[in-house]
Amino acid sequence: MSNPNHVEKVSSIIKVLNGGIEFYSEAIKKVDSQSVKAVFEKMISDKQAAITTLQPFAVSEQGEYEDDTAMSVDIRNMYTNVISSLTSNSDHTYVSQLEEVEDKILAVLRDALKEDQPAACTMALNAVLTDMKQNHDQMRALQKSTA
Repeated sequence: MSNPNHVEKVSSIIKVLNGGIEFYSEAIKKVDSQSVKAVFEKMISDKQAAITTLQPFAVSEQGEYEDDTAMSVDIRNMYTNVISSLTSNSDHTYVSQLEEVEDKILAVLRDALKEDQPAACTMALNAVLTDMKQNHDQMRALQKSTA
């Protein structure tokens, strides 16, 4: 390792997580099923915990807390709002689009893990990846059950 304290791409992960939190928060207001709302609330809580875990590494990476969102997630949220207004099964529409957000979260985590990170950062990223894989799997199952 050329610089054992150099962190890469953690702020990008937090942006996607923040975007996911905003999207789930918006979706809770739009879906009808209480069980779907409960899953969305868990997803928000898990993403907030992941951000808490990763935020010190974002500070190391860029010198400040990351509180922005990823544009790709914001665009997906807007798209879903339009599509759900045109469909009769808005619960499934939101679940399907949020499952895509879960895919994006896994992709940015895996991308960051390809970098030469400090050991503590790699451990944190792996722990968050494990939790986010569980979220992804739960959303995929929910997607199939709401179809």
